[in-house]
Amino acid sequence: MNQFDSYLEFAKQLAWDAGRLTLGYFQSGVRPDWKEDDSPVTIADREAELLIRKRIEAKYPQHAIVGEEFGLQETEGATHRWFIDPIDGTKSFIRGVPLYGVLIGLEIEGVVQVGVANFPALNEMVWAATGSGCWWNGRRAQVSQQTDMSKSVVAHIDTASFERWGKGEAWQRLQQASYYNAGWCDAYGYLLVATGRAEVMVDPIMNVWDCAPFPPILQEAGGYFGDWKGNVSIHAAEAMATSRVLLPEVLAILNQ
Repeated sequence: MNQFDSYLEFAKQLAWDAGRLTLGYFQSGVRPDWKEDDSPVTIADREAELLIRKRIEAKYPQHAIVGEEFGLQETEGATHRWFIDPIDGTKSFIRGVPLYGVLIGLEIEGVVQVGVANFPALNEMVWAATGSGCWWNGRRAQVSQQTDMSKSVVAHIDTASFERWGKGEAWQRLQQASYYNAGWCDAYGYLLVATGRAEVMVDPIMNVWDCAPFPPILQEAGGYFGDWKGNVSIHAAEAMATSRVLLPEVLAILNQ
């Protein structure tokens, strides 16, 4: 048994239960509030995060917790830190689009070792722990074996965001180098890469709770998750995922 398996099973159940909670509000006409950064938040976001937090606090009171809606709950000397996004893709959620997810990652001594991403409205979940493989609804997940960048699919969220964050030229190069660009993805784009249905997912701006599950998920699926320079990290304020075979070419395009 892998040393991280008990954490993984706990995180899977959390993500499943929180996802079921969100479905009770999905496509129900729930009205969002608007945060200072002009991003939406709903009662479903808050209730799902509280559910996850309370269970972590009960089972692992010595662990720290970082969540999108309720911030940091630090425990002195904590070596384990849970990152929670109760609804990644709230813009999709409030529009009734099913591409939203519940994200949970566990960082141990600075390295994310466990990750779960549940997309409840699609009935898709992907999970991984270091050394245990990546799994998609119970079957092994693997990145695409495509070696030709000109035949690759690149996923993203919002085309305007690249220009807004000073990365418009890099985005233009990536578009031109690929076959097809699929939008409105949020975290679902990283699941697409981990399961071989897209070759690249790229974000010009990134918060830790929006990406915490993905280093082990992509690693165990045979791919890469990290910044635009080739560093595996959830703390880089940008993100990219691809296969190992395409990584050098994608990095060259982004950093030309």
